[in-house]
Amino acid sequence: MDPIDYQQSLRRLFAIYIDRSSDIELLLESLPLFQYQHWRAGQSLFNQGEQVDTVYFLLSGVGRYYYLLANGLERNKSLVRFGGAFASVSTLVQGVPSPFSCQTITPCTTAAIRYADLVNLADCQPVWSTFVRRLYEQLAIKKEKREAALLTMSARQRYEAFLQDFADEAEQIPLRQVAMFIGITDVALSRIRRDMGLT
Repeated sequence: MDPIDYQQSLRRLFAIYIDRSSDIELLLESLPLFQYQHWRAGQSLFNQGEQVDTVYFLLSGVGRYYYLLANGLERNKSLVRFGGAFASVSTLVQGVPSPFSCQTITPCTTAAIRYADLVNLADCQPVWSTFVRRLYEQLAIKKEKREAALLTMSARQRYEAFLQDFADEAEQIPLRQVAMFIGITDVALSRIRRDMGLT
């Protein structure tokens, strides 16, 4: 991805949260604060227990947040795609080690900015303040929806919701990761897919 492509990808990302094109152009003036990186599938952006001072905005690909349990098992906290971000808010705000890890599922491209720089931009420029506020709002809404799904939906309903939410990316995500994300075993997911005529 060349610099023009990065700029176009960030413009598309900003447009998720900001309506006016003139405001998006103001955001793009801060491009020099971002660092761009390509990641192979399966790479870790940061690991559980690490101190993280950066927010990684996802420009392409799919990744995951996950917990590594004491018995070595993994539990997917969330999946991330274009427009989302990798960060540990508790680490950024409270300075505690990250309680989870972040890893790419497919090849990914990120635009990373130090959280201190992001806060400074939000403090100094209204459009950045709006961007950060809307970013946190979307994060809260996503968390609410996930909690509701886990508490009120059947396993099949959660899988159907996953297929709807990740319509463009579903085939790129290994079924093992999907099963962990919706909170069931690989065997249970295979049974659901068979009942839906997907195998």
